[in-house]
Formats: sequence, structure tokens, C-alpha cells
Amino acid sequence: MSRDGLDLGIHGLIPQAELIEQTSLSGGPGGQHTNKTHSRVTLSWKPQNSAVLSASAKARINTRLSHRLTQDGSIQVHVDTHRSQHRNRAEARQRLTALIVHALKRDKPRLKTKPSRRSKERRLEGKRQRAHTKQGRKRPSDFD
Repeated sequence: MSRDGLDLGIHGLIPQAELIEQTSLSGGPGGQHTNKTHSRVTLSWKPQNSAVLSASAKARINTRLSHRLTQDGSIQVHVDTHRSQHRNRAEARQRLTALIVHALKRDKPRLKTKPSRRSKERRLEGKRQRAHTKQGRKRPSDFD
């Protein structure tokens, strides 16, 4: 992680100015510490306003993360798993980075395959065996 923004590896770097960070009171166990410290971190980022992403990358993020976008088009990550605001901030950055990198990753194209001749023969032989087994379970007719 860089202090200047989110490091997306080969995808580039999101500047710190594009990230909006808010802290709030964290719920759950913790007693007095929880009631008086703002340890929950909410990290927001608007991909459409980003200067470092190409138009195709923005479109890919919009389609892949459409369920994560808010009304104003930002992606939010909330973290309150740790008691420390510092650790929650670091984890929020990691989660947002993982989301974006996963959304920008291209899928491998599927290679069409077809079953081999031997596998077709094995399947048909198995069907013949099952048919023969079921024929043996039938009640004999009066003509036999």
C-alpha cells in the first residue's frame, strides 16, 4: 500500500485525493472503548470520476460491481473488525483494492472441446450394460 493512494499492481494507482474516508462509532462488543472511539472506517471511491482509469476499465467496473455501487455511483467498503482505527483503515484499503483488481481481471476465453471417440464408446457401452441389467429384472413372459 502506498500513502499516496491505492496500489492496484499492474492496473496502476488510485490517487489518495479520489478516496473518501470516514470514521464512525463501531458497534459490537468492546465495552467503553467501543462507545467512545471512532474505529469503524468507511472508504468510498467513485470510479466514473477517476483520472487513472480508461473508459473500458470504468465500464468493466460498472458492469462487474453494479451491485456494489451506491446511488451516486461510488463503491463503499465498511470495516469494523478490529478495535484499532489504523488496522481497519488498512483492511478497508485492502478490500477495496481486491474488489477493483478482481473486477478489472479479464476472464480466459473458453476453449470448445468435444468428447473423444473412446469416451463416447464407453458411455454407450455403459448404457448397454444398464439396459441388459434392467432386462434381467423383468418378469419372464408366458412364451419363455
